[in-house]
Formats: sequence, C-alpha cells, structure tokens
Amino acid sequence: MEKKGQKNLKKRQKKIADHPLTSATEFTNREMGWLNFNRRVLSEAQDSRTPLLEAIKFLSICGSNMDEFFMKRVGRLKRHLAVGLTPKSSDGQTPIEQLNMIRGFVRPMLQEMAKCFDQLKSKLDQEKILLLTWQQLIEKEKDQIRKYYLKNVFPVLTPLSVDPGHPFPFISNLSTSLGVTLKHPEREEKFFARVKIPKVLPQWIRVENERGAQAFISLLEVIRENLSTLFPSMHVLNVMPFRLTRNADIDRDEEDAEDLLELIEEELRQRRFAEVVRLEHGPNPDPWMLKFLMEELELTDEDLYEHPGELDYTGLNIIGELNVPHLKYEAYVAGVPGPFADEAQSIFSIIDQQDHLLHHPYESFRLTVERFIREASLDPKVLAIKMTLYRTGDNSPFVKALIRAAEQGKQVVCLVELKARFDEERNIYWAQSLENAGVHVVYGVVGLKTHAKTSLVVRQDAEGLRCYAHIGTGNYNVGTARFYTDLGLFTSKSEITDEIVEFFHYLTGRSLKNNYEKLLIAPVNMFQRFKSMIEREGENAKNGKPSQIIIKCNNMEEIDIGLALYAASQNGCEIDMIVRGFCCLRPGMVGRSERLRVISIIGRFLEHSRLYYFRNGAVDPLDGEFYMGSADMMHRNLYARVEAIVPILERNLKEKCWEMLQICLKDQRQTWDMNSEGQFQQRKGADPGVHQTLMNLSKSRVKITEDHSGEQRES
Repeated sequence: MEKKGQKNLKKRQKKIADHPLTSATEFTNREMGWLNFNRRVLSEAQDSRTPLLEAIKFLSICGSNMDEFFMKRVGRLKRHLAVGLTPKSSDGQTPIEQLNMIRGFVRPMLQEMAKCFDQLKSKLDQEKILLLTWQQLIEKEKDQIRKYYLKNVFPVLTPLSVDPGHPFPFISNLSTSLGVTLKHPEREEKFFARVKIPKVLPQWIRVENERGAQAFISLLEVIRENLSTLFPSMHVLNVMPFRLTRNADIDRDEEDAEDLLELIEEELRQRRFAEVVRLEHGPNPDPWMLKFLMEELELTDEDLYEHPGELDYTGLNIIGELNVPHLKYEAYVAGVPGPFADEAQSIFSIIDQQDHLLHHPYESFRLTVERFIREASLDPKVLAIKMTLYRTGDNSPFVKALIRAAEQGKQVVCLVELKARFDEERNIYWAQSLENAGVHVVYGVVGLKTHAKTSLVVRQDAEGLRCYAHIGTGNYNVGTARFYTDLGLFTSKSEITDEIVEFFHYLTGRSLKNNYEKLLIAPVNMFQRFKSMIEREGENAKNGKPSQIIIKCNNMEEIDIGLALYAASQNGCEIDMIVRGFCCLRPGMVGRSERLRVISIIGRFLEHSRLYYFRNGAVDPLDGEFYMGSADMMHRNLYARVEAIVPILERNLKEKCWEMLQICLKDQRQTWDMNSEGQFQQRKGADPGVHQTLMNLSKSRVKITEDHSGEQRES
C-alpha cells in the first residue's frame, strides 16, 4: 500500500509541475465569492419551488445582504484607497481592480433583482395580493390614501431645501429620499430639496378596495404623488428617488483607548457621518440633480448605481409576513429531545447522565439552551454563571436570567462583545443593564473580537463543585435560533469543563495558558491544531491509511489552511467542504485539488453550524475525530478573534454529526457545486432537501414538540 501511495504521489507531483500556479490561479476572490453567495440567495427568490411569500423574503434578504456588503467590504476597499494602501487580495488583485470587478458584477444583478420583483408581482396578482402604483388606483382609493397620508404621513415629513440660508442636509445611512428640483414661480433659478422617506412608518400601505384582494401601495409612491402638499405654489420640475450607503469600516485603536465602551460609542458617532460609498437612484435621473448630489457628497460616476426596480427591497418584509399559509413554508415546530421533555427533572441531572448535542432549529432552543441559563439563575446550588454574549437580540431572556442570578447573590460574569458589527448599540445597552444589576461585565481581550459561544455553570452538589458547560456554533439569540442552523454541546465532563474554566480566565484575566489539550482556542492553538490535523490526513493518505476531511463552515479564505488542504488533496486525501458563503479555494484543479470538492447549501434556514471531521486512519468513520464550535476557516477567526471549538467525544453524538454531514453531501435539492473558476451550479434533484429531511427526521424521533407560543405539545 505504501509503495502504491508513493507512486500515485509522484504522478500528482508531475501534474503540478505541468501546471504552474500563481496566486491568481490558486485562489478565487473573496469579494466575488461573497457576491456569488448573494446571487444564490437571489436564485431562491427566482426558484419556482420556493413558496411565493418566502420568495419575497429572499429578495428582501438579497437586498439587505448587498447593503451590508457595500458598508463593510466596499467601504474597506475605499478606505484602503483613501489612505494610499494597496494590499492585494488572495487572488492577487489590487483594491481598484476589485472595485471595478464588483461594479461589473453588481450592475447586471440589479437588473436581475428588478426582473425578479416584476415576476413576483405578477404571481402576487394571481393570488389577489396587489402591489399597486398611484396610476392604478381608482379615484375612491386615491381619496382613501390621501386621507391616510394627511393624517399619518404628512406630519412626520420634514422637507429640507438647499439655498444660501439652508445648507445641504445630513443624509443618514441607508435612508431613502426623494430628491426634488424646485423653481419659484417668479424666479428663474432652480434649487434642490430633499424629503426623507420615514423608516418609522410601514413602507407599504394597505389600500381599502372592492377588488376582492389585498392591495398595497408603497409609501415612497404616496409621498411622491403628494409633493404639492409639501411645496405649495412651487413648481416641481423633477423628482428622483435616491438612497445613500455610508462606510461602516472604521479603523479603531484599542491599544491606546482608555475605555473601550467610550471608543465604540465614538465609533458609532463617526459611522453616522462616514463617507458615502454608494448612491443608488431611480431610472431616468435628472442630470442637474444628480450632478448636484455628486458634488455635495464628493462622489464619482463609479459610486452611482441606477435601479430599474425598487430602491430598497428590504421594505417588502411587510408583504412577506402576510398571513397566507399556502404561500409560505409549512409551519414547523421544534422537537424537544427526550431527556429534556421532562421539565420536572433538573437539567443538570440530564447533563450529568451523558453529553447532549443539540441541532437547532430542528430541536428546541428555548427548552434546552435557554432553560440551561434560566435554571442556573434560579437553582440555589448554583454558585457562578459565566457567559459570552455576541449578538443576543432584543428583550433577551439570557440577560434577564443573568440579572436575576446576580440579584440573588450568585457570581455572574458576562463578556459582552461591544464590537459585534451593527449590534454595537444594543450590546452597549445590555452591558450597562447588566452592570447596573451587579453583573461583572468585561469586554474581552484587547485587539480581539470575542466570537466564542460559551457558557459555564458552577454548581455545588453532594460531592463538591461540579461544572457544566454549553459550547455552541450560534449566538445566544432566541430570534435567530428559529431560522439559523446551529449546534450546541452540553457537557459536564471535567476534561472539557476544566478547560472552559481556564478559557474564561483567559477572557477576563488575561491568562496566558497555551496548552489546551481538548479545546481548540483562537488565537492560542486553533490554527496550528487544524493545520496539523490536515497535514496528518495527507500523510495518512500518502501512506495508504484511511484519510478523509469534511469541513462545514460559513466561509473559507485562510491561505495557509488552503495550502494545507491542497497538499492533502495531492497526497490522495478525500476532502469535502460544505461552505455556505464564499470559499477562496479552487476545487478540481488538475494535480492540485482533484480530490477536493466544495458545495454550498442555501434554503429555508441559514446554514450557520461549524463542524469539522478528520478520519485519522480509522477504518470505521465514526472512530474519526469530530469538532464543533464558533470558528470559520478565515484569517480573522483564527488570528483576530477569540473562538472556541470543542471535540465531540460520545459515539452516539458522532453518529448524529455523521448523519447530518451525509445528508448535506448527498442532497440534490438545496446544494450548489463549485467549480475551479469559483462558479456554482445548482443540483436539480427532486428530493425534499437538507432542511426538510432534517425536519422530518427530528419529527420522527421526538414525542414532544414546542409550538410558537412556547408551550409543549404532543406530536
């Protein structure tokens, strides 16, 4: 076997010599990978198999994703240019080359989004859900909408004109406005005015009608058609809807900051006034107005994006949430794993009996993870609770439980990550609320973002202190737990919990422990452990031993890990990558990655779980090594964030992981295959898809489910 492995290795090495590689040919571009991911999201809106109102939501998500991409990624590239930096991407492109490439991709996609919206509107018409224009309203309906406008909209509006006495107004990020070119009836000069479309109001207004249908008209359309009420006696020469996107990538210097809370608060203030990175406008723009805006906002033609359809698809959520069950996914209620179904039994005794691996949203988050912290806060035997919060959402039951525990005299420590992008304000609020209740709040390790999803409960029992831990792939957020797929491990094994104790000492007290044996902690030992395991699989393959790698994560772009995976593939290791978002590897390259495959799964739920498998020479695949936790295969996760990954030790839990991975790899409905050019092709099979298959499995294995009110019920 060893001689055969050596012979095959020499053949592969010859193929590599015949196909020399450069950075541009070895890796794909991260930004294009992300845009291609969003293109797959749009495909869900275009797919006739997607229920109609769910398709509307996918179109909205696609628009929201694009907003975030411009704020973060385009903002970063433009900041690099502004300060004279020209770092090259993994595929060897400069910032200006990437910006040109992004623009070349986005403009045609806007056409696709507009076409998709028109198609969805036609389908909505057939279902008697009408999205009307002002011209389509009959006079009776116009009267009704005018009355609504004068009572509910007109008082909220603030028209702002620009003239010597009125400077150009501040225009907030992602706000939609009507630009208006005005002329005084007795003067020749024209001037600009801006009317903001208020976000505090529904973006689609219900039209009372006698058509036997649900009818709506957009708020923007209503305001545009009633501008005369805002500018009486003035001549309205032109109207142009437009929308701004500002840079959210602001550099910070934590090393010199005396107070991280103050630093983040200042960053939020700066972000409001950050430079504009995109101006979106409607079709057939007024050239005078467009030039005026470009001069005032210091923009170039490359910053302009003309929309043939809606400017902001995120407002369509109100349509997507209509109560029309046959146009939505079939309602799903999470299952409650057997041991957790008995709420009379202490959750700590359940965890004492064995480790438990939860798979959300197929298994209840409320009756497992939320219950863990809630019971800990109430249990008089619990002495301490420690927890990390990255994105916890509004009205968080976890925060309430921690506050209750502190008020009862328990030792409560909470790491609140203030730098969680776009959740900074919410996290500042929760941090201050926790501090006011007596919780020890820390903000993490200087220079690093704490992304780990961990909690620890220290409890006194008859035999002394005992620790219980939860390590997850997702945030402690009850909202996202309903539609993000995530894993969470409950354990009381001392070999794990002892290291979790040390991990929290690292977070709160700057412990320099670097010899974790079970846990993979970034930036301490995770990169090297992962790289070593990948190299070990390559050596096993070269020596004829069983060798296999399966990686399930959100994104992949770490170059050194990528090179190690290429080397393992060259040695004969079979590698499957299940990557929801972007992957900078090139699968299927001759002599380089022929044994490496990359797929992406898009569907009803957002794939968010991170799971890593290494065969390690095992004849039985279940004797291989499984790891799960918070980190993706990205440079930021391995070097610039605090992450925690834990091994799965129990065989029954390994079986659960293996089953999940095999369902993903064999799927023919939701899966997209990536080629060596970074392009994706969707599989067109007739099976129910990953998410439906896992829902069916969960339903068949539990007797208790949880309905949306939080009550338990028999299946």
